[in-house]
Amino acid sequence: MAHDLAFLPVGTDDVERFCTMVGGAMTNYLIRFGYSDGQALWVGSAEEVNSCVTTTNGTAASRSYVGRSITRAYRAGVWRLEQPNDPCQTSVGRRGQGEQMVPDGPIKVVVCRVDRNERLPARVEHGREQARDLAGKLNAVNTEPGGNTCHEIDTGDRSRFRLIFSYEDGPPAWVQIMSNCRPSMSNGLLQGDAGDVVRNRVVRLAPTP
Repeated sequence: MAHDLAFLPVGTDDVERFCTMVGGAMTNYLIRFGYSDGQALWVGSAEEVNSCVTTTNGTAASRSYVGRSITRAYRAGVWRLEQPNDPCQTSVGRRGQGEQMVPDGPIKVVVCRVDRNERLPARVEHGREQARDLAGKLNAVNTEPGGNTCHEIDTGDRSRFRLIFSYEDGPPAWVQIMSNCRPSMSNGLLQGDAGDVVRNRVVRLAPTP
């Protein structure tokens, strides 16, 4: 559990993000990690219907939602970080996404072409070389702190892509690109406008529409 929580991307409270406002029950959790020297670390989180909760140890905070995983651990006594059935829907993220669009060291990337009319996005998996080349291009874009906000513009192009970068250890990192939005690129903590170099590279790696 400590291993998984330590990989959560750490953000700041000034990052704008969208949260639904569905009403429902909320269960708060306080987790105590004990150490051999008698010291303890406390982590607070919650499960709630909007999946819009901050997990924090009082110093560092993450907005990646792990509430359902904590509830299962509380009930079963066994920790397992919840994973989506479809890798293209990965949303937890990875430590380092607050400093770089893609943290260093990916070993592969799945490029998902998101079509709102299709239940499962089409996707293509690429290896280490393509993953690190694409990560380098994404990291070269000027970014600023920001969440998944979208100010729609009329570009004539409504293509959307979700990039899932996997690593030897720990969770994947994700990047979303929405061609008709400004900013057009986000990883949940950083945002920026993907230029022609990035868009053309993503289109070449993406599945054919």
